[in-house]
Amino acid sequence: MKQIIFDTMQVTPSKVVCIGRNYVEHIEELGNETPESMVVFNKPNSAITDTLRFISEDTRFEGEICFLIQNGEIAGVGFGLDLTKAGIQNRMKEKGLPWERAKAFDGSAVLGKFVPFSGDLKALRMELLINGRLVQFADYALMIYKPLEMLAEIEHFMSFEDGDIVMSGTPKGVSTYKRGDKFTGRVYEGERLLVESSWSVQ
Repeated sequence: MKQIIFDTMQVTPSKVVCIGRNYVEHIEELGNETPESMVVFNKPNSAITDTLRFISEDTRFEGEICFLIQNGEIAGVGFGLDLTKAGIQNRMKEKGLPWERAKAFDGSAVLGKFVPFSGDLKALRMELLINGRLVQFADYALMIYKPLEMLAEIEHFMSFEDGDIVMSGTPKGVSTYKRGDKFTGRVYEGERLLVESSWSVQ
């Protein structure tokens, strides 16, 4: 089973629960409809990796604030990349079929380290830089569904195991990437840097 780093411990998530279409400008940039309810999908443990690989010419990165769950509550925060095979996803959406082939493949949940968090959720924000250029930015205020709403909705139909990860959605600025690109993802509480993770595309 794949593991992630939480503080100084290795943790094995049973799953990664992802929230889709959680930022208005991202919905608009992809030409999607605004959903009437929260969009939730899963990535299996086998999707987890700490290595960012080039997958295909049409694979997109989506930077996200991620939460680690313990005892049904947010215990940690980190930065992650939801990789998406855009061509396959578009075909699945056109036919009304599930997204797993585009979203849940091996290596599609690129997760950095997680740090303990018990601070102010409303002060959280993230940024993603590629080759030193800011490409994505988001904060709590821009989220359609807030973190505690996510947990409550998910728990209506699915149980959390300790160590599970919630990926909270991506803001505008998603795109494809290439070998050699250098990614740096950061999560802040206000002006205080909580955690930073970096990857070079292999």
